[in-house]
Amino acid sequence: MREPNGSPHLPRGLAARVPALPMLEWGSWHTPFVFFTGKGGVGKTTVASAVSVALADAGRRVLVVSTDPASNLGDLFGTAVGPAPGPVPGVPGLEAMNLDPDAAAAAYRERVMAPYRGAVPTEELHAIEEQLAGECTVEVAAFDRFTQLIVHPELVGRYDHVLFDTAPTGHTLRLLNLPSSWAQYIESAPAGASCLGPRSGLQAQRAQYQAAVEQLGDPGRTALVLVSRPEPGALREAGRAGAELAAQGIHNQFLIVNGLFTEPLAGDTVAEAFADRQASALDVRPTSLRAIPTAGVPLVAWNLTGIASLRALVRGQGGPVPGPDAPTDADADIDEQETPLPSIEALVDELAAGPPGAVLVMGKGGVGKTTIAAAIAVGLARRGHDVHLSTTDPAGRPADVLTGGPFRHLTVSRIDPATELADYTAERLRAAERMPPDRRALLEEDLRSPCTEELAVFRAFGALLTTARDRFVVVDTAPSGHTLRLLDLTGSYHRQVMADAAQVHGRITTPLMRLRDPAHTRVLIIALPELTPVSEAAALQDGLRRAGIEPFGCVVNAALTASGTQDPVLRARAALERPQLHRVRDELAARAWLVPWQVDTLIGEDRLAALTHATSR
Repeated sequence: MREPNGSPHLPRGLAARVPALPMLEWGSWHTPFVFFTGKGGVGKTTVASAVSVALADAGRRVLVVSTDPASNLGDLFGTAVGPAPGPVPGVPGLEAMNLDPDAAAAAYRERVMAPYRGAVPTEELHAIEEQLAGECTVEVAAFDRFTQLIVHPELVGRYDHVLFDTAPTGHTLRLLNLPSSWAQYIESAPAGASCLGPRSGLQAQRAQYQAAVEQLGDPGRTALVLVSRPEPGALREAGRAGAELAAQGIHNQFLIVNGLFTEPLAGDTVAEAFADRQASALDVRPTSLRAIPTAGVPLVAWNLTGIASLRALVRGQGGPVPGPDAPTDADADIDEQETPLPSIEALVDELAAGPPGAVLVMGKGGVGKTTIAAAIAVGLARRGHDVHLSTTDPAGRPADVLTGGPFRHLTVSRIDPATELADYTAERLRAAERMPPDRRALLEEDLRSPCTEELAVFRAFGALLTTARDRFVVVDTAPSGHTLRLLDLTGSYHRQVMADAAQVHGRITTPLMRLRDPAHTRVLIIALPELTPVSEAAALQDGLRRAGIEPFGCVVNAALTASGTQDPVLRARAALERPQLHRVRDELAARAWLVPWQVDTLIGEDRLAALTHATSR
């Protein structure tokens, strides 16, 4: 049960339609720069890593770079990957590096601050430091470091190909849009500083940024690879990303559909539904994706970690091949009656037995947060509780899952970034009507900053938490990176409010206080039963704990373990899930629950209610 697609369930016994896509020719890339982007969780890192191994094995000099804060490049290569290019053992000609956005931001801040130390009053220096503390600084600093790999001949000349495993789509679009958007902002704000600090910190790099933009738009230099799963949500996101990047001048685009299940066991309802759902998703993929070269990568029955596994994937052109650690038949003999985790019904029962409050559903993109959040909301509403379901995810679409309405005890909303930005800007300008012209001009400059949208969304998020005092508020949050940035803003807001209120009597409750209060907020982390998603869930849990937020538990979604399939490939993948399920139960979460992969798509109130056995209205 990943993101829903609404395709009809395949009639029992009918042979599934096999997706008719050519398999990827791994070593066929010719441009010096190749970017891999797409919705979180679609396998960008895996595909980029396998391509880099194939090119290096063909005698090319290759550098693969991750710009994703949640990168698992080192796990795939089975070696430590640091902030500088380093060789990948066992693959002559291949080097890898992780571009750490936080480290890049620290270096960027120091570069901007250095000329001012000792040259301006302490109060002004502190103001500059505060301006550089925002998340936009991290974005620009990462792009600043990233452009060095594109435009500096002494770096680029060492390699035939530089491959970029980019962050999830929203982050990538902001990264690639920065040269034009910030150039426009600089032009419109000739005096003063943005949330990035003094504009000289940007102006000094304008030539470098412009050169990077020219490289990105040159089809002889750059190829953009949109990576997707054969799922409607991921394909929609790939289409949106491709269209927006094309509008920025990046037209040399390709689509790779990862995880194609091409040979389902005839008569196995789970396997046939699995394959047919993929085919249905490809049938309705965006028109823009039909116009670009497309290839598939097969679903394989082994963990894609280590060089041997990546090479086995590359060798499998045209169909599945035995993997280096594929389970034997004995390994795959799973007791379908025994699962290591309770069902999601038990989770909803536990929530329903407690006080009302906020339920935050977090996790990497593509793990099924929207569906899980909707199922929890419906389950609570069907148990007689008043519930509001909302999302802060720019790609979240609760209405796609919870069709129809109105619903008894349940209301639905969506925090739309564009709407929140417009409302926030208008409100700030109305409040400044009597402000002196020079100060109003500075305010208008601040409101044109790309940081303003994040602040506006945060304000709406805080307001949503406030409404959870007398009802359940279930929030489908953004993918992990964005969520952590949101929580970082929450922490900054908390510190600001407490500082302002130092001399004010009475109780003040900030959003961070609500998030830290287990009686008010229960945070659920959603993961898929695979090595990388579970590792990312563990990293998210650690980040939440550093912010003083203890997760309520973890939901493992779309588990083949409990699906009842007899298909060899799916059963082998189910066997690979078992260590991850035990890891979640024993090492990761105080509580954990399991959702099996669903033959029927979970669209509509009744099907969502059935998942938690909440059938009464």
